[in-house]
Amino acid sequence: MSGLKLLVEACVDGVPSALAAEAGGAGRLELCSALSEGGITPSVGLIEMVRERIRLPLFVLIRPRGGDFLYDAEEFEVMRRDVTTAGLLGADGVVLGVLQSNGMVDAERTAALIEAARPLDVTFHRAFDFTQDAEAALERLIALGVDRVLTSGQAARAVDGVATIAGLVRRAAGRIGIVAGGGIRPDNIKAVVQGSGVTEVHLRGSGAVQSGMEFRRAGIALNKPQETGEYAWTETMESVIREVVAVAGT
Repeated sequence: MSGLKLLVEACVDGVPSALAAEAGGAGRLELCSALSEGGITPSVGLIEMVRERIRLPLFVLIRPRGGDFLYDAEEFEVMRRDVTTAGLLGADGVVLGVLQSNGMVDAERTAALIEAARPLDVTFHRAFDFTQDAEAALERLIALGVDRVLTSGQAARAVDGVATIAGLVRRAAGRIGIVAGGGIRPDNIKAVVQGSGVTEVHLRGSGAVQSGMEFRRAGIALNKPQETGEYAWTETMESVIREVVAVAGT
């Protein structure tokens, strides 16, 4: 990737992860909660704490729940208020996505959220990967004035959607940023970047953290069975972010 300046955006869900990402050399943070649900809007307290501790550009996820991206009127109003709150708390950008039931970008609601967000940056997140026509969705977002799109190329992982991402980069032609995200790790980032031509990537860069609890209650599980359980969790790791940044610079 010689001669290519790559921005690494780390997706974080807590202060320790934010600090690790910054120490590892990330260029921007996307702040979320509940990444086991694909990410939802973080709390006011979390946004405040991360903003106080981190100097990097901070983008806040605006997503009222897990699941799909078709929202009712109350959920949309929550999103609009959260956009305003994120700006008041010092965010540099927001990350959002709203679809219609037919799989098209909801232009009216997206425009309303953009209006509420400005002058913050606006990223349309991987709701884009659930649209029925990626090229039509891209053109609609360009017309709306969205700053960038996060996409895996409508595949499970960005490395599997490289050809589609490359096509989006060509079609965008500098009119909107294309950020590759979805399963990016140190061992596949070169393939994603070289194959697609993106200049920004998005990843979690996580590892397992074990609890310091000595007493452990057996037989009760609050988390989903496939998750780490009550006495371990995942956080962004400085070492993983550092490795990705190092690989990106070679």
